Amino acid sequence: MSMVQSGMTQSGMAQSGMERADIAFEVNGAAVNVSVPPVRRLSQVLRDELRLTGTKVGCDAGDCGACTVLVDGNPVCACLVPAASVVGASVTTVEGLANGRLSALQASFLEHGAAQCGICTPGLLVAATALLDRNPTPSEAETQDALGGVLCRCTGYRKIIAAVMQASQHMNSIDLRLPEAGHAVGASPIRLDGVPKVTGDEKFGGDSFPADALSVLVIRSPHYHARFSFGDLDAWTKAHPGLTGVFTAADIPGKNCFGVIGPFADQPALAEGFVRLRGEAVALVAGDREAILDLDLTDFPIAWTELPHVLQPRDAKADGAALIHPHRPANLLTSGHVERGDPEGAFASAAATVSGTIETSFVEHAYIEPEAGYAYMDGDTLVVIACTQAPYMDRDDTAKVLGLPVEKVRIVPTATGGGFGSKLDVSLQPLIGLVAMKTGRPAALAYTRNESMMSTTKRHPAEMKATIGADAEGRVTGMVFEGDFNTGAYASWGPTVANRVPVHASGPYLTPNYRATGYAIYTNGPIAGAFRGFGVPQATIMQETLYDELAAKLGMDRLDFRLKNCLRNGYETVTGQHLESGVGIGECLEQLKPHWARALAEAEAFNATHAASKRGVGVASCWYGCGNTSLPNPSTIKVGISASGDVVLHQGAVDIGQGSNTVIAQICADALGLPLDKFKLKSADTAITPDAGKTSASRQTFVTGRAAEKAGRALREKILRFANVSGQATIALDGDSISIREGDAARRIDLAALKADADGFVFVAEETYDPPTLPLDAKGQGKPYAVYGYGAQIAELEVDLKLGTVKLIKITAAHDVGKAINPVLVEGQIEGGIAQGIGMALMEEYIPGRTENLHDYLIPTIGDVPPVEHILVEVPDPEGPFGAKGLGEHVLIPTAPAILNAIRHATGVLVTKVPATPSRILAAIREKEARR
Repeated sequence: MSMVQSGMTQSGMAQSGMERADIAFEVNGAAVNVSVPPVRRLSQVLRDELRLTGTKVGCDAGDCGACTVLVDGNPVCACLVPAASVVGASVTTVEGLANGRLSALQASFLEHGAAQCGICTPGLLVAATALLDRNPTPSEAETQDALGGVLCRCTGYRKIIAAVMQASQHMNSIDLRLPEAGHAVGASPIRLDGVPKVTGDEKFGGDSFPADALSVLVIRSPHYHARFSFGDLDAWTKAHPGLTGVFTAADIPGKNCFGVIGPFADQPALAEGFVRLRGEAVALVAGDREAILDLDLTDFPIAWTELPHVLQPRDAKADGAALIHPHRPANLLTSGHVERGDPEGAFASAAATVSGTIETSFVEHAYIEPEAGYAYMDGDTLVVIACTQAPYMDRDDTAKVLGLPVEKVRIVPTATGGGFGSKLDVSLQPLIGLVAMKTGRPAALAYTRNESMMSTTKRHPAEMKATIGADAEGRVTGMVFEGDFNTGAYASWGPTVANRVPVHASGPYLTPNYRATGYAIYTNGPIAGAFRGFGVPQATIMQETLYDELAAKLGMDRLDFRLKNCLRNGYETVTGQHLESGVGIGECLEQLKPHWARALAEAEAFNATHAASKRGVGVASCWYGCGNTSLPNPSTIKVGISASGDVVLHQGAVDIGQGSNTVIAQICADALGLPLDKFKLKSADTAITPDAGKTSASRQTFVTGRAAEKAGRALREKILRFANVSGQATIALDGDSISIREGDAARRIDLAALKADADGFVFVAEETYDPPTLPLDAKGQGKPYAVYGYGAQIAELEVDLKLGTVKLIKITAAHDVGKAINPVLVEGQIEGGIAQGIGMALMEEYIPGRTENLHDYLIPTIGDVPPVEHILVEVPDPEGPFGAKGLGEHVLIPTAPAILNAIRHATGVLVTKVPATPSRILAAIREKEARR
């Protein structure tokens, strides 16, 4: 018995060996005729036969809606429509929504920032077009109803709703003018990469496969732990026409081991003789596309012997438990520790102490784009074109596995349809690289939704306990925290989580006596890696729910208690780091005070007149260190001016929807002193673009932004020095010349007359920035981060006391961003993070073997995210570009604890196993009633 996932295209419905038929229909106003099996999916026909790749495939099950098209004006999921059913019909895809210029709806999406990564955008635009055709001015409820079948993981939906409701206010165009020189930072121009996202032209991992590429399938383990052996693979291959070969670990020419943190790397690209988790890759099958579509794998020659397995850290740590990795005693990957003062002594003299436990679950990233890409040989260089968050890391791991020098591997990122941390780890890169190397032909692979969810990383489940004490005045005197984090079968980012959590588990509060330890424990469960916060969201649930309990014991208002204890300029953190300036958590909490008073009053009034449901209000804070923990974390940016007068920005910070393509350019433009419309971007490509580091840990706006600021200023200085003028001069580009003015004096530089370098630049600057940090000692004392971001959120909700269901009413979010480089993009990050926090709090629980699709695994839909009010707090940090701080991780962290605190405010019970599903809420209520 074998388990097989994936292929160049996802088939399922169609078998290519079936008799073909001529299918004639109309697409975007043009007549087409294709010869395909009648039951071939319409999504496949559009993408593979007609090359209309604006129609995206996210699930092949009608769950995500990314493939929505119009058939005779009605929105349908193209993955569920057989080709035969559209004979004579008129089909409209995203490519057909406008004739030569943007539709009003597309323009509205750009203006509102309703497209982030862009993978779900075509489906949303098509569904919304059908709505607006019949109702040009829909209400919010009507908009939510019409778009309810399309999932978005990035935006939080609020800007999508606004864009659709206000589309009628747009003409069939949008003002594409960009800010003038010196005015880019703080403005909200449309995304520089936004237009292709709304027209369907953006190319994601699976959108540009070469016509002659081999399709690749991955054989994966159906068991959590098992031995396996192969039969006669050559004979099996020959028995299936169209197959090129089967490749196993024996074919890997390099070191069959990868991992994001070198000293802990322990994951094979293809397993050798035994597997440690369900879904682990053991072999690759490559062949012609039609042969792969028609391939029956039930006779694949592999034999399995199932072995005992452990899925919970408590079992993995137990005496006598089998070791998942022989060199890791007690199945401990690593631990992190921070200790300061005497917490037990603080508890002994405290006026009040509270203790508790919290357990969280695996959470799936659920980006709408499954992993996809292709590889080919360019001479003796392997080129991999795929979705990713970390091209240079991909290059290094792929080169190691395939036994190539790093300079002989080139990674070219495509547009990435969401990542949130999971696309930091390599997935298919070494696999398609192996096939391309062995066959000499391009090799292409797109994971199925099931395969993506089964085999890629998750948020670490955590089992945590903590105690916090305070004096009679309400000042926190001590805290002890301990957490076991289930890292799954391989290391991935487990060391980062174990080390980051103890630094952050105190929250953004002064805690003079403190001890925190985080353990990363191996199990045979899914690999747990990076997911928006690296363990801090879990730890914050523990800390913030105890803060509510401690405030109640002291008889203090919950918001006032946080204000009394929050960090301020001049305070020291639990690692002994002196915070000289830039601490904005107090300002965030102050900004929430009027909203807190209103929400509490409204909840009290509601509860006085309602018995079946109760309203609750919760608050929670966060802080987050931007970048790596006490490790080098550099970014390099290159910017040059060509002889023709273009400003070319080598922007290697992969934009996965957060907006780095736009934000980094805004920073560089103002530092250089030239308008944004003069800039041309060269996106990440390990062959031509300097390493801007991985897109993770809220580092790109801060770290790469600072490098871009340095590069812009350096380039400006070179131009001014060449012209022999002072720093007060202004520069302007006029065709192929630069005009320089200082007072009444003016000078013109003819760029075409200057000698250009190998890249065509006549002026160029390349600068690197690495945040100043210090190592942590044995007790976790030191300076782990150069910059922290801060935030606080209020959640308002209602709980049905009979059903246990939660209805969110509003989230109010105050976040200190230092400087909002692009306020619309900042708002989009806040809303998107909150949506993921809602999922973590209320519904998302990945269970291996049970929730490996977007039907059984629930993420928030357009109706699940309430109105969000954002309050942008700008307390500048001198390390950040123009004072900016990171934001991406921070915005998710307070949401779940604020919701859990609001549920407790409404019901009197705290749900200690997250997510707080209706059954768990009801169980907690019944347990409380039984104790009375």
